[in-house]
Amino acid sequence: MRLTPEQVERYSRQIILEEVGLSGQRKLLESSVLIVGVGGLGSPAAFYLAAAGVGQIGLVDFDRVEINNLQRQIIHAAADVTRLKVESAGAKLRALNPDVKVELYPEPLSAANALRIIGGYDFVIDGTDNFAAKFLVNDACCFAGKPFSHAGILRFEGQTTTVLPGRSACYRCIFPERPPDGAVPSCAQAGVLGVLGGTLGVIQATEALKYLLECGELLTDHLLFYSAREMVFHKVKISRSPGCPICGENPSITVLQDEAPAACPAEGAGGDGEA
Repeated sequence: MRLTPEQVERYSRQIILEEVGLSGQRKLLESSVLIVGVGGLGSPAAFYLAAAGVGQIGLVDFDRVEINNLQRQIIHAAADVTRLKVESAGAKLRALNPDVKVELYPEPLSAANALRIIGGYDFVIDGTDNFAAKFLVNDACCFAGKPFSHAGILRFEGQTTTVLPGRSACYRCIFPERPPDGAVPSCAQAGVLGVLGGTLGVIQATEALKYLLECGELLTDHLLFYSAREMVFHKVKISRSPGCPICGENPSITVLQDEAPAACPAEGAGGDGEA
């Protein structure tokens, strides 16, 4: 595709980067990213991916905007309260950048639809807020061979990693199964500093852009921890687990399945990304 003069001007600060250039910008405009959960993590990720010129962005979320979302879910405004989050977010992205095609999925991600939805995208951002949804995103991406970024936030802390199925550690390599119900509080129970979603969500968007542009080093096989209280980032090496139930040597999960929802230590698919 050939960029128009307006597009060259719009993305000029990005195009002058050696790692991007005109070819990289064309690549972004021809790429697609799915965001599961348009909450604390999905909001900033969606804004920056649209601004960067990612050509197609899919939004999955079945929730409606509530007033308590506005402290951290920055893509929504007071006038959007009671509106479907995907509709609210979609309108903002289209207004920000008409180059971007926005696809809305106002439905819960489930074993019945996950492979169909995820299969049409180049990269997935997990902004969900419960363990069941996070395991589902991980498992669906592993089955579909789709790279994705996991993140979670709680109180003053966050974590994130990038997964390349079959090549790097997946979410279940780190957390083979969810903790017992009640062992980890949700953001609604423990609270979350609103800006954490911005910090971690923007890192997720950065990982998506690096993957699409094929530049830099991804957060694969590393778990990045962030403490806003101490203003410290700490990166921990992780490895694929031979006993992983989905990507290990003898996987026990061979079909996509739903798990009963439980509280999760971070926000999002109907929420923010606390996990």
